[in-house]
Amino acid sequence: MPASPLDTRQPRKSRSPQLSRPLVAGIVTALVGFTSSFAVVLAGLKAVGASQEQAASGLLALTLTFGVGVLWLSWRSRLPVTLAWSTPGAALLASAGLPDGGWPAAVGAFLIAGVLIVLTGLVPPLGRLMEMIPTALAQAMLAGVLLSLCLAPFKALGTAPLLVAPVILSWLIMMKFAPRWSVPAALIVALGVIGIYIAANGVAIPGNRLLPELHWTTPSFTFGAASGIALPLFVVTMASQNIPGTAVLKSFGYAVPWRPSMLVTGAGTVLGAPFGGHAINLAALSAALAAGDEAGEDRSRRWIAAFTSGLAYLVLAAFSAALVTVVAAAPPGLLEAVAGLALLGTMASAIASALAVAEERIGASVTFLVAASGLSFGGIGAAFWALAAGILVRWVLKPRESLK
Repeated sequence: MPASPLDTRQPRKSRSPQLSRPLVAGIVTALVGFTSSFAVVLAGLKAVGASQEQAASGLLALTLTFGVGVLWLSWRSRLPVTLAWSTPGAALLASAGLPDGGWPAAVGAFLIAGVLIVLTGLVPPLGRLMEMIPTALAQAMLAGVLLSLCLAPFKALGTAPLLVAPVILSWLIMMKFAPRWSVPAALIVALGVIGIYIAANGVAIPGNRLLPELHWTTPSFTFGAASGIALPLFVVTMASQNIPGTAVLKSFGYAVPWRPSMLVTGAGTVLGAPFGGHAINLAALSAALAAGDEAGEDRSRRWIAAFTSGLAYLVLAAFSAALVTVVAAAPPGLLEAVAGLALLGTMASAIASALAVAEERIGASVTFLVAASGLSFGGIGAAFWALAAGILVRWVLKPRESLK
């Protein structure tokens, strides 16, 4: 007996919400991922010598490379694999300062980090070597480099309270009622403050800087940038993004395609480096938005959320130059305040992980303090020396049998 018209319409009704939930989840993933940390990326790129145009190019290159990477990985694997720029890596750059050789040397370091990520996918022993770095020390190094940025909102509150207080207050209120949107809300308020500041002071916004544009930088390679930026950037990206990103997807019952992910993110980092992109990786915090229940009850269709986020990132890339131009007109300290608020949760998690094991606390504390000190010796930044000091202290204090 043929199905009635009512019977043929019913499946279409049931499929609509199944499709709309992954689409909405993907758009939310992109909005949260982009707005919650782009200020950190800009602060990091500028700290290692990028001009306003080069920082805008870096933001554009990062968004394009990981947007395309998400499309490829989610389509090929049919898994909700999402990518992001390395937010901890950008924070590391902000604490590293200008390397010997300037911006071209920093670009060369980005390129080296990308090659190391590719090698992690191609050479399994390199991945196992990465796992040998104690988690406590890697997290302590991250917490140390984040400290100066996380202090920025409160330092700025003392120098410009009328500008910064609304940003912090909006963040706090949203942390209470909608934590996921706390940093985007702070960013919206900050943009409002910047708009008022521009209008009140008659600051001119160049129209030719509102359109996205890639700027090539020929990389140069120096020992100081390789050891002080490339190696710590690689370690932080792997320990604080790729490994946690794998764990997040595993918690939802998905096995990350490790080798393809490392090859895509490493190759994307290499391609984006000459245009100012520091590193891309598996998403960690935003990964749950595309892999969790918000992306629909049908787990086999949640890859659509990841794919949608990739498309949304490509759309957001078109606004990268305009955002950089607007925030460049911001009063001093305001952008850093937003970046610091975005990193508070990451720093708290890093500290908790670093100090979780009693036997590791001294080595982790030394690592944290050296990283936070800003020590620079021999042209090599604090992140490298922090990790070296922590490993040395751990080796000295640990009983020999536990080191075997």
